[in-house]
Amino acid sequence: MLYLIIKYLVTAALIVIISEIARRNDRMGSLIASLPLVTILTLFWLKFENTSAEKISNHAYYTFWFVIPTLPMFLLFPKLNANYGFWIAILSSIVFTIVLFYLYQLVLNRLGIRLF
Repeated sequence: MLYLIIKYLVTAALIVIISEIARRNDRMGSLIASLPLVTILTLFWLKFENTSAEKISNHAYYTFWFVIPTLPMFLLFPKLNANYGFWIAILSSIVFTIVLFYLYQLVLNRLGIRLF
């Protein structure tokens, strides 16, 4: 149980630190947020939990494929936010990303890559 609490605290602290840096310096916050820190932390947690090497490798592999359809959202959101405000921008970005995930999955399935 203590280990689970430590995982929550470390992971939450990472998000808080990044958001605080971003509040003070948007470029530095964005740079840090763009790093695969959560994935690396997850890989550490999996290793510390004696997860098999295959499962850890699979996590990294699938993370690569799942990142790709999320990237356009980072171009769409700023434009929508400037023109329509935060809530419309975030909702539209989420819907857009869901649609991209669906289309992306269809394309990858044709290439023999199964994500789901």
